[in-house]
Amino acid sequence: MMFRILLVLFFINLSFAQQIDKVDFIKCDASVSPNHAEKSIYGDVVYEFKIKKAIDTIKIDAKSMEFSRVMINGKSVKFKNSGKTLDLFEGFKKGKNKLTFSYSAKPKQTLYFTGEGENLQIWTQGQGRYTSHWLPSFDDVNEKVIFNLNVSFDPNLTVISNGIHQSTVVYPPLSSQNNIWNFRMKKPMSSYLVMLAIGNFAKQTSTTKSGTPLEFYLDKNDISKFEPTYRYSKELFDYLEQEIGVKYPWGIYRQVPVRDFLYAGMENTTSTIFAQDFVVDEIGFNDRNYVNVNAHELAHQWFGDLITAKSGKHHWLQEGFATYYALLAERHLFGDDYFYEELNDYAEQLKRASKTDTIPVMNEKASSLSFYKKGAWALHVMREDIGAKNFQKAVVKYLKKYQYKNVNTDDFLKIVKEVSGYDVENFKKVWLEKSGFEMEIAQKYLSKNKFIQDYFALKKSKKSLAELTEILKSEAYYPIKQYIVYQTRNIPFEERKVILETALATNDILVRRAVAESTPVVPEAFKSQYETLLKDNSYQTKEIALTNLWKNFPDERLRYLEQTKEIVGNNDKSFRLTWLALAMNTENLPEQVKATSYNQLLGFASENYESSVRQNALELLLQLNPNDEKVIELLFKATVHHKWQFTKFGRDNVRLLLKKPEYRILVEKLASTSDEIMKELYWKFLNEK
Repeated sequence: MMFRILLVLFFINLSFAQQIDKVDFIKCDASVSPNHAEKSIYGDVVYEFKIKKAIDTIKIDAKSMEFSRVMINGKSVKFKNSGKTLDLFEGFKKGKNKLTFSYSAKPKQTLYFTGEGENLQIWTQGQGRYTSHWLPSFDDVNEKVIFNLNVSFDPNLTVISNGIHQSTVVYPPLSSQNNIWNFRMKKPMSSYLVMLAIGNFAKQTSTTKSGTPLEFYLDKNDISKFEPTYRYSKELFDYLEQEIGVKYPWGIYRQVPVRDFLYAGMENTTSTIFAQDFVVDEIGFNDRNYVNVNAHELAHQWFGDLITAKSGKHHWLQEGFATYYALLAERHLFGDDYFYEELNDYAEQLKRASKTDTIPVMNEKASSLSFYKKGAWALHVMREDIGAKNFQKAVVKYLKKYQYKNVNTDDFLKIVKEVSGYDVENFKKVWLEKSGFEMEIAQKYLSKNKFIQDYFALKKSKKSLAELTEILKSEAYYPIKQYIVYQTRNIPFEERKVILETALATNDILVRRAVAESTPVVPEAFKSQYETLLKDNSYQTKEIALTNLWKNFPDERLRYLEQTKEIVGNNDKSFRLTWLALAMNTENLPEQVKATSYNQLLGFASENYESSVRQNALELLLQLNPNDEKVIELLFKATVHHKWQFTKFGRDNVRLLLKKPEYRILVEKLASTSDEIMKELYWKFLNEK
């Protein structure tokens, strides 16, 4: 998974660690029925398990669930429901056993219901240890089980889960019955990797060189975005399978984006879920694309899913490997210069963070930056030191020895030492057990690349404008050209003009964006050239350029707005929202257009859109008219969203505004006339001290 990890990830409760020594859960056959209207789920579960040693009580993690018809080996048994676990203490015997039960739950997390009608989506995010909120399972990642799900739901939507889609039971059109989708796994996995995604999805398919079926899903409204969203997907798969050296282990691989997902992506076994923000068109691909996340989550199918870290202390074995192999995959696609630019960026981030981040990689409380990017850097150093062939040989041996099992750092390092004779003790000490970041060591590895050599040299030099202009005309990699554009931002325009014109002439999207960003004051003499940025294949560049042109040339505002009125932008609608805000502040724009623009802003702030759109719209509305009753209601609704970042935005702004007496009076008035749900929400904050 990308860019966020909870500290409790992989925390192993002692009682469960002891249970694993005595009980082995082998297979789970679950028939589940999500209920969107009630935000609930119910189901029937069959667990096959083996008693290895005598045990008093068997526990299955199950948060806030109700149970009935609990039977072991065909006989009803007494049980205890602690609210956190289903506790079994009779009816089982040494050897093989079968447990059956029915359950129901209204999960407060992990299983999410969004949208209505054809926009309905239901999806899960197990995140380490939370599947037990919607499916009785195991928070301990060391308990690996073969999960088979039968999912009952509306036949008009698509259901996705783990494993092979074996069949779908379809009932007659006039029947009140739901369809039943049957998914089957052949190999065991940790419970946090069990997934469910339901929505109005379209599907495209492909097949890898080795014969693995690939399934790509998008919301049916996004069919035109299949190619740019999933660009390079097959090539990434073929490369990673070859580079890792072990055939993809799960038989099928599918990917599906969902709205308001909590993170960038999640590597559920066979079926990755990722954020809707990565669904892009041809232009949006140049601003933010799915390539790196795609490669990262795919690499997890080996590192995290096939083999799983025993505890949070060894979490870098998942995130460090996935991050590094994603970089190797991008190197394959985009070349060495791209690869080393990313490594250098990681190093700079780690260097800055080291001033306050004092927790080493091998610590369950390490930061995401350490697990992901320092872990990746550690692997790069190792691969460079022992050579790519030895590194692959060690990885192959590691994966084959521990497949479908759990691992720790020493398991990997022992194999590396066997294969290459590498000083793994020193490696472990420097890169995994020591805090901070070894920037001087990193620079030696970075300097193997000529672009990086030139980049470092440029940052140390004092070149003339003529020399810098010549570099801009050269084949130098784009970050060098960006650096020149940004570093000359404070030079008087007449001197800098040649830099700007030459940078624009590169026709490199990212270099031209640097011109847009670094030139907030646009001189009349540069106006026509700056206007060309409105036609760049980048929504970000267009947005920056429109804003700056609107500010600098008041007499041309109507023309700029007319020229760009059809542009919506990326998934967060940022361009369109900026356009609406500028339109409402344009004096000679007709009042009817302004009113329409304001209503569009209100629409974007509503529950019909994702939190990223809603937050961007609310930020503008709070500047324009925070006392509008509709704006107040929309802001309060933000405080109960499932995505914590948006909820925090809502709560912070509500509390800040309630400090103003006039705003508090408005909210009290609304509370007296609203429905019960909104009334309760208003008073929740009004009563805070």
